[in-house]
Amino acid sequence: MDRIMALVAYAVLAAFLIILVWHVPRLDLGGVVLLTLVFAGFDAAAVMRSHHKSGHAAEDDA
Repeated sequence: MDRIMALVAYAVLAAFLIILVWHVPRLDLGGVVLLTLVFAGFDAAAVMRSHHKSGHAAEDDA
């Protein structure tokens, strides 16, 4: 379930930031948005990778 939530959260963030850059087409804003998407992508990948390991229980998240 955490993997799905990580993907949904990343997709919502990406959609918001893409709409923002679409309506405010500035080079510096585009750079910040790109950097944000890269960092969020690394984080989402880390969440999905950490839950792929065997022995992970949902109770450990609390």
